[in-house]
Amino acid sequence: MSGRADATDWRDLHEFRDVDVGESFVLAWQVEGDTLLVDLDLFLTPTHAFYEEPRPAEKVCIRPAVLEFPHCDSIRRDGEGTSGDVRSVAQSLGLGAIEGLCVYDDGIYEISGKFGCVVIDSERPVLRLTGR
Repeated sequence: MSGRADATDWRDLHEFRDVDVGESFVLAWQVEGDTLLVDLDLFLTPTHAFYEEPRPAEKVCIRPAVLEFPHCDSIRRDGEGTSGDVRSVAQSLGLGAIEGLCVYDDGIYEISGKFGCVVIDSERPVLRLTGR
């Protein structure tokens, strides 16, 4: 899917204003009901409302977050055939640094990183900081 002309990069989506997805890290993939949840260590930019100056041992502001994909109809690794059960596919996905996230005009989201390229068919995602 990568490289399609109808892709919109995460930087152009208001959900990701004042964060840097490309400097963030996937900690877990899970499913609750029909929602795919991606646990993240999220990089906040200095313009984010919850940004704090990094402590001396830190270089950047990282906060725990969850990226929710509501009404997730399917999830698959790019290059693999049709999606299997959403829960079992989510459990099989790896963790690691995010390299990119984009959405296509047809409402398909693609997250790529050290874990490969994951293609998600869902409603518009919700990004929220968590208190863990």
